Amino acid sequence: MIQGTSSSVGKSVLAAAFCRIFYQEGYLVSPFKAQNMALNSFVTATGGEMGRAQVVQAQAAGVDPDVRMNPILLKPSGPSGSQVIIMGQSQGNVTALRYHGEYQRMTWPSVQEALHSLLDEYEILVIEGAGSPAEVNLKSNDIVNMRVALEAKSPVLLVADIDRGGALASVVGTLELLEPEERDLVKGIIFNKFRGELALLQPALDFIEERTGIPVVGVVPYFKIRIPDEDSVALNESTERPSVSLPDQLDVAVVRLPYISNFTDFDALQDESDVSVRYVTEIGNLGKPDLIILPGSKNTLADLRFLHESGFGEQISKLSEEEIPLIGICGGYQMMGRSVLDPLHTESELEEVAGLGILPMVTEFYPQKHTVQSTGTILANRDFFKACTGETVVGYEIHMGRSTMDEGHTPLFNLTSNGVSYPDGLQTRNSFGTYLHGIFDNDSLRTELLKWLWQRRGRCRPVEASISQASLREAAFNELADLVRQSVDLERVRAIMGLDTQAIHLAETV
Repeated sequence: MIQGTSSSVGKSVLAAAFCRIFYQEGYLVSPFKAQNMALNSFVTATGGEMGRAQVVQAQAAGVDPDVRMNPILLKPSGPSGSQVIIMGQSQGNVTALRYHGEYQRMTWPSVQEALHSLLDEYEILVIEGAGSPAEVNLKSNDIVNMRVALEAKSPVLLVADIDRGGALASVVGTLELLEPEERDLVKGIIFNKFRGELALLQPALDFIEERTGIPVVGVVPYFKIRIPDEDSVALNESTERPSVSLPDQLDVAVVRLPYISNFTDFDALQDESDVSVRYVTEIGNLGKPDLIILPGSKNTLADLRFLHESGFGEQISKLSEEEIPLIGICGGYQMMGRSVLDPLHTESELEEVAGLGILPMVTEFYPQKHTVQSTGTILANRDFFKACTGETVVGYEIHMGRSTMDEGHTPLFNLTSNGVSYPDGLQTRNSFGTYLHGIFDNDSLRTELLKWLWQRRGRCRPVEASISQASLREAAFNELADLVRQSVDLERVRAIMGLDTQAIHLAETV
């Protein structure tokens, strides 16, 4: 199990690294995180919703994502409340105060069942904790840190972020606040995000081992390898940039909504060498980009009201009239219509908010959540769609609302899920919208979109082809595994896990 001295120390990425390392060694590996709080989620083949971090870890482990890998998912929907998803299914919104009491204790049996079923099915589980195990105000209802380690009888590696400072104190302090039986499970310490000469750090490593009696099993250098981020904290740490016309890069502006979700939709664009993706929170920085994107939202009505009150809505509508391309995904798609209705208060206290009026449609929310993996055919035959009409498109859907377009309009796609076909998406002028998450992961469609955007500049695309997202992901996992192999004493980690290192050496020799 990988636990951290705090949030954002790199637990998720290191868990993905260990998943890939053990997968490379021939083990049947599964990730597990009892409870995840994130707005980046995914839909499994069975229609269950789970945290994106465990999906990435499953991909690193070479297995299909399964809701058992993340039995509890919390999706913040306001300042003090979240939608609670148990074993892939939404249970509605719950306040933080109510959840961190009896409700959280009620979810423990689901965690136990998922954990033990995976322990029975897989040879290795790489378990991720959340935040810190030493939060004394939350420990009585803990279902994600030391309680899981004790239940699984799992050794724990404690990770600290040495880049932010105070790492030595955070390690010692965390261990001091653990109960004796919890502290006994901590078998190794990893310092992550190190910059500098390792020799200069050695006295500190010696001190930690002498002070705690626990070995330092690794010092992982600061790195930048494209692994999808778990949550919007990564956006909070980024610096906003105003619109700048770059000669060899397209300017793609994603509106940074207060409740933005599934921003991993845009990783495929960021991976292109001729694309610059920036997240915009200040209307003065929007400018006139090559493409504006309205992303998904966990609270569509609140974010739509934000667009109106901030002036973003009026500016986006104006730019759309000027033929600046605009793409809305899921909640962003809903905002582009005439209005969004929530008569049953499924998502918020608001019952109706006027849309941007860009697309001829109305959206109404219903209590049942639509979570499916979808495959479809491209119907649209204008602009960048013209070169890929009739081709297959794949993605997934996570939404509460249903959008009804005016008669006489052709949808972008004909989608199929669970044997049922239905239309999706809409276009007017240079504005497009769809419910399909992962739309830019479709290599052919993404290529045609970028070629079209360059043509609008009066130029041919400066690169010959888009890179395969599947190939890029595999290369990133392998690069990450190589870096951790070089930085962590895997022999010691295997011994801590009780693996037969002699058999591993024999297999490597063969």
